[in-house]
Amino acid sequence: MDRVKVLEKEIKRHKSLYYQGKPEISDAQYDQLEDELKDLDPQNPVLEIIGAGVTGNNKVKHDTKMLSLNKTYKLEELISWKDSYEIVSTYKIDGISCSLIYENGKLALSKTRGDGSFGENITNKVIWIDSIPSTISLNGKVEVRGEIYCTEEDFFHLSDEMISRGLEKPTSQRNIVAGLIGRKTDLDLCRYLSFKAFDLISDQATYKTEMEKNSSIAKQGFEIPYLYLHKDKKDIEKRLEDTKLFMSEGEYQIDGIVFSYNDLSLHEELGNTAHHPRYKMAFKFQGESKETTLNDILWNVSRNGTLTPVGIVEPVELSGAKISRVTLHNYGLVKQYELKKGDVIEIVRSGEVIPKFISVVKSSEAVQEFPDKCPSCDQKIYIDDIRLKCRNTSCPAQVKEEILNFVAKIGIDDISSKRIDEMLNSKLISNISDLYKVKKEQFLELDKVKEKLATKFVEGIEKSKQVDLITFLSALGISGGAYNKCEKVVQAGYDNIDKILKLDLYQLVDIEGFAEKSAEEFLNSLRSKHELIKELLKSGFSFEKKQTAQTVLTGKKICITGSLSMKRSEMETILRDAGAIMVSSVTKNTDYLVTNDTESSSSKFKKAEKLEIPILNEDKLKGMIGDF
Repeated sequence: MDRVKVLEKEIKRHKSLYYQGKPEISDAQYDQLEDELKDLDPQNPVLEIIGAGVTGNNKVKHDTKMLSLNKTYKLEELISWKDSYEIVSTYKIDGISCSLIYENGKLALSKTRGDGSFGENITNKVIWIDSIPSTISLNGKVEVRGEIYCTEEDFFHLSDEMISRGLEKPTSQRNIVAGLIGRKTDLDLCRYLSFKAFDLISDQATYKTEMEKNSSIAKQGFEIPYLYLHKDKKDIEKRLEDTKLFMSEGEYQIDGIVFSYNDLSLHEELGNTAHHPRYKMAFKFQGESKETTLNDILWNVSRNGTLTPVGIVEPVELSGAKISRVTLHNYGLVKQYELKKGDVIEIVRSGEVIPKFISVVKSSEAVQEFPDKCPSCDQKIYIDDIRLKCRNTSCPAQVKEEILNFVAKIGIDDISSKRIDEMLNSKLISNISDLYKVKKEQFLELDKVKEKLATKFVEGIEKSKQVDLITFLSALGISGGAYNKCEKVVQAGYDNIDKILKLDLYQLVDIEGFAEKSAEEFLNSLRSKHELIKELLKSGFSFEKKQTAQTVLTGKKICITGSLSMKRSEMETILRDAGAIMVSSVTKNTDYLVTNDTESSSSKFKKAEKLEIPILNEDKLKGMIGDF
């Protein structure tokens, strides 16, 4: 019982410090305290504490409690919880939970989660946050919940401004959110914060699934975390691997991933405990942090010309691995924390993720230094906001990284990084398309390459031409063109190279997952790859469009909403097989809306009626394309 009392006291103290933005221990260390208490006293009321208490005149009651999340570190526990249900996932953003109340379309009140029952009124702070719309199109009382956070780029500029105002320099991208929300002066600094929404509560809401609800939230002008619909265990494992990468390289901080049952009727059926909803589960990665000495900073050049700093540290064991290198993200982070040789720093490694820097424990007396020339091509480099850039497109490091990325994504397994170096140095290749021009005899001229290995190289390169369009696009290194984004483009009906090359901004923004900014970035990068694509097509790449029967729906843009007799993904497959192009919103260019509802308050349904777009139920569909 003495240990239980110690744990109760420590958990409450660290929880309070966390919500003040002044944590003394890592998330993993805090979770260990909770897990130990759970083992000793599973019903202990301290385990039911949500957030932090609120005092004073700013205390505001929540109409519906804002709960915490149940969590697991084990994949098998997650799979067991999933059962046979369809689930969706989003990144678990590391910030401050916030509730926004809209009255007849106008923002009326904003509050923190607080202790779950009462939050703090922060309306005078969130009005500075650009990503929180002041008006929405829904009438009545509407509550939108989400997370306030700070991106790397905004933290960099915020730090400069706070210093220029004579304020204390912020020490952490994560803790600054609580710091700004808790301030009583300089409220305009909150303009450096961002908001992503993940829930909408309204009497008008008639959503059937989590995917549909989030799509509707986005239509109200909110940014939402990218949602992924999971089909099986393999799908979930891939999502976890992607999440690990984002934890190391993403533009904002996350501390795991949140899974939810897609079927909203299950949410109502399962309900909540006093602490968490039963229909959601947070997956977190076991982490360990330690202090070590920063011995040097190396600058690597990426395929887009960004110089990425890597810290060389005194070797230390973390999560069962000997660590000697740690990611430092970008120029902005190194400058912000005044990182230099000899600094004692804290680093963390979670779930076999690439280790990353957390904070400076003790600063050395060395002078901070930055490169003024590209370490690869010796050309002048430029400061581009929070990054250092080499603008020489012929820079050997950029060319190599571009080829290496393509080789890995397209599936040429036998050509290593060292082999690409050799091929570049010998002038055998100078770009991606050159790979498909190398003859067997030329491979035999390379170091330690005999007949058998040369044959493997040629066969591997030839085989890579037989690849699906999505993999091909994701291998090109298009900015913002990760596999899941390319998949959405192709599944939206742009399923051959001609359509891809003719894509315009309007078409891309109409695809779920593309905001105007990300669509522009994707298109500009895609256009810069046009010549490369043409060269690759000449070398023998071809992408056969999936053969579909010609139907009355071929080429028609169709949106789905409301109730169906099957999973939405199954209906989308049926419609795509019939030649339809799936879109996520109703516009004047939409040909049909599919739903079994005869009346609905959903924005898609109302807009379809207003624009006089035909609404098809499943029976009408069967009459058009046959039974399914």
